[in-house]
Amino acid sequence: MQHKSKATTGAWLGPLAVLAGMAMQLQQPVLWPGLSYAAALVLGSVGGWLAVRGPARYFVVLCALASASLGWGLAGSLGSQRCAARLHDSLQGVDLQVSGIVAGLPQPTGAGQGTRFVFEVREADQDGRPVVLPRLLLLSWYSGSFRPGASGSPEPAPDVRAGQAWRFTVRLKQPHGLFNPHARDHELWLFEQGIGATGQVRAAGPSAPRLIGAPDGGGWQRWRQRVRDAIQAEVTDPRAAGVLAALVVGDQAAIDDDAWEVYRLTGVAHLMAISGLHVTMFAWLAAVGVGRLWRLHGPLMLRWPAPSAARVGGLALATAYALFSGWGVPAQRTVCMLAVVTLMGGAGRRWPWPLVLLWAAVVVAAFDPWALLQPGFWLSFGAVALLMAAQPGQAPPAPPSQAGSRLRRLGAGLGRAARDGVRTQVHASVGLAPLSLLFFHQVSLVGLLANLVAIPLVTLVVTPLALLGVAWPRLWHAAAAVMQALDAWLLQLAGWPFASWTVAAAPAWALAAGCLAGLLAVLPLPLCWRLLALPLGLPLLMPQAPRPAAGHFEVLAADVGQGGAVIVRTAQHTLVYDSGPPYGSDTDAGERVLLPLLQALGERQPDRLVLSHRDSDHVGGAGSLLRAFASIEVWSSLEPAHPLRAQMARHTDCLAGQAWWWDGVHFELLHPFAGDRSPPLAPNRVSCVLKVSGGGHSALLPGDIERSEELRLVSALGAGLQAELLLAPHHGSKTSSSAPFLDAVQPRTVVFQAGWRNRFGHPASSVVARYDSRGIERIASPSCGAYRWADGHGECEREVRRRYWHHRP
Repeated sequence: MQHKSKATTGAWLGPLAVLAGMAMQLQQPVLWPGLSYAAALVLGSVGGWLAVRGPARYFVVLCALASASLGWGLAGSLGSQRCAARLHDSLQGVDLQVSGIVAGLPQPTGAGQGTRFVFEVREADQDGRPVVLPRLLLLSWYSGSFRPGASGSPEPAPDVRAGQAWRFTVRLKQPHGLFNPHARDHELWLFEQGIGATGQVRAAGPSAPRLIGAPDGGGWQRWRQRVRDAIQAEVTDPRAAGVLAALVVGDQAAIDDDAWEVYRLTGVAHLMAISGLHVTMFAWLAAVGVGRLWRLHGPLMLRWPAPSAARVGGLALATAYALFSGWGVPAQRTVCMLAVVTLMGGAGRRWPWPLVLLWAAVVVAAFDPWALLQPGFWLSFGAVALLMAAQPGQAPPAPPSQAGSRLRRLGAGLGRAARDGVRTQVHASVGLAPLSLLFFHQVSLVGLLANLVAIPLVTLVVTPLALLGVAWPRLWHAAAAVMQALDAWLLQLAGWPFASWTVAAAPAWALAAGCLAGLLAVLPLPLCWRLLALPLGLPLLMPQAPRPAAGHFEVLAADVGQGGAVIVRTAQHTLVYDSGPPYGSDTDAGERVLLPLLQALGERQPDRLVLSHRDSDHVGGAGSLLRAFASIEVWSSLEPAHPLRAQMARHTDCLAGQAWWWDGVHFELLHPFAGDRSPPLAPNRVSCVLKVSGGGHSALLPGDIERSEELRLVSALGAGLQAELLLAPHHGSKTSSSAPFLDAVQPRTVVFQAGWRNRFGHPASSVVARYDSRGIERIASPSCGAYRWADGHGECEREVRRRYWHHRP
């Protein structure tokens, strides 16, 4: 009995402690020496042996400590291996020759002018000398003379295909991403994928790219490529073709951004990729097919029972499907659960469903500890757990009625299935709403209605037809027709005024209360307990985002790469100064950085947008902001013929002397001066310069003014330029930050908004020296991420959320 009690306790406590140990290790800002993780694995193994062999009264403590030590040591060991495989600093920015294979489906960038793909390195050298590179690189290849931001008509994208072997000349850099509050951790994604460097193919010169074949080992990738190409050739509707490619080969990038936005607003995005639901359905169909084929052969049934063969066959085919589709986290989780169920079924045992989920989570995390930090992991496991927990006790089946027609019984069965489907969808929508608000600050209010139609169509019609289309491509037309009808329905729902509910980022206590509310709402509990979900969920549904006190302000210099974008907030008002750069032709800093950041801050409608001047690295994201906030008031130095002016409902030209008060905070424009536009000056020379003062502190935002404008300001205002915080003029260009200007402003802190290893060399070394000689604190976006400053004190987002996988420029 004692042994049985230990086994039962260990089966639950062990995996929980392993996951807890991994979660603790993932909070480390820096890795410990590798020997410490090896020691943790040894101690965990010894502790586990002692827990099994030792007295029962010590079992719980020893089991918990040993399992947590194993989880901590395993996550740390895997993290140490990944960090050691990153690009060495000495190999950044130099020409390297690499040979290898395209290890995934290439994706077009921009408007089809380039290609991005994962490259598996087989050999590498620098001027004939062998060098060690990470195994996986993320490369971009722009055809001909095209480069991001170049003008003219770009040539078609290079024809790169999965499984091909190439020899490239590349320039690499260590993985680096934008770093803003409440934003997706791009560096974590690169780290989790095992990508040790990013870079660009050097397409010109004597070392032009050379196709050298398609070696063994890339066959399954070539097959995925052929299937994706066949879908795109057969299906003329790009949106439907993208969904089919996502469902068959896991190519989520085939779905364009506009389609993803509709699917997010309507809460069906989980259906448009390889999910646990798809893999489970495939496993069930495969098991039915294997079982029927097995029963046709008598000798096989004598060797192995048909039910067992069906379970194993279904698992094997589902695993192959998951691998073929890209082996995403939902597919991994489902395969692990199916494997546990299959093993337990073969052993004649049935484990409780929470234990199956728990062990599946441990298996997934053992290969990929960083999955614990991904929304998909928690949404996948949460969905299954909620649906299983919400199942009421099964009533004994009613005796079959002798009366009534077969049609009536069929109708009753369909009615029960419809009621069960609605109840299941209600539980999933309500129970997962807190997780959606936690990860995305948004929940679909039409999701229940959309999923009631989308789940049966996508799961039972579109996905089977898409998979069978691999054998008979004509079926893709039928699948595409169903998707087109579904898209029309979803577009109508997405256009409703309150299709989704967006909230600010909530504090930890509100998140915990909201998750508890979602659980209480779906559990089969008495009504009095379930009603507690409403007060518990309100702080998450309507969080009160913190704001500065009256008379004070805060400045948030966003990390947008090579460009400028600043958010200034007072007690009740918000101003956006510049909008960052474009990122290719299909997205920009407004869409990728500022809109999510404003949403997380609880800003439903900023009060004013100031665009300092027309350069694309300052107005590149303005279009996205103007589409999201159609009535926002805009102040700028843009000329009347500028294309953005046509999108503005209200516009005011910047002019020195304009000023206003918000909540006890003074805003004043210091530049451009009257007459600066006649004759027209270069864009930098008419930059809107804004000074913000309140609470005994001040900040100066000068755009891209250069030395001549700085000297004019010094002559006109003198000590009136003084400010504690200075946004470096022109990103630290050597044509700006003149000595007289710095002496007049006398800043304590300067912020350089510039890109990591940008091609302009910002900030210039001579400018850095001028700031250093005056003892001014320097903050640079690449090493700081977003910088938040209030009441004379600032903090870097990279320091607040530092983890060992983050880049340290």
